[in-house]
Parts: sequence; structure tokens; C-alpha cells
Amino acid sequence: MGLIQNNLKLKERRRELRRNQTEAEKLLWARLRNKQIHGIKFFRQFSIGAYVLDFYSPTIKLAVELDGGQHAEKDAQAYDEVRSDYLKAQGIEVMRFWNNDVMQNMEGVLQRIAEKANQTPPDLPFSKEEE
Repeated sequence: MGLIQNNLKLKERRRELRRNQTEAEKLLWARLRNKQIHGIKFFRQFSIGAYVLDFYSPTIKLAVELDGGQHAEKDAQAYDEVRSDYLKAQGIEVMRFWNNDVMQNMEGVLQRIAEKANQTPPDLPFSKEEE
């Protein structure tokens, strides 16, 4: 069975998340969009299986997740771990950053993403048939 991407059942949830982005998400999206990092395309609020990812590049199979304070709670950490394990099983690497990191050290966050993007061999181009 193929990977379910951008499941129609999650379409409204993805729209809601795009409309209600955190300040950190807005700032990072401004730097990821339009292939600004090594010419790699990122999407925001992209769903894989039952999960909606903050940012995702299908070309290099990289998910970038931003976490607020609620992710420090034990239940949220357990959920994030299950989610990350699912994504890893799909061949997707997950990078997590605290919202504070984005707000206070944007260049450091971008540098880490760029390093990861640069060392990941490009996959076949993303196509609509994969959806």
C-alpha cells in the first residue's frame, strides 16, 4: 500500500493550520518558501498518513516541525515520538525546533536545515501520481 499524502479528509485541518500559523511558523515559512534553501521545494501543512507536518520536502523526504511549550509535556512528547517513528518508517527524517529557536536564532535553524538538505541525496522529483 502506498503512502497517503495530503489525505482529502485532512484538507480542512491543513487549511485551518495555515490560517492560524504561529509567529514562528510564519517567520520560518518566509525563509523556506520559493526554494530558498538549495533550490529545494518545501510545503507547509502537508499531511502524511494521519499526521499534518508543519513543513515538508518530498524531494529530500525531510519534515521540519516547530514545537511550542506544550510539546515539553509528557503526553505531547509521547505523541511526538510515535509520530516521528511513523514518519521514519516511511523514510522521512524529522527535524524538530522550538519556536524560541526560530524567533531568537533563525540563522542557526536555517543553517541546520541547509546542512541536512545538502547532505541528503535528491530523490526522484515529487509527482502528482504519488498522492
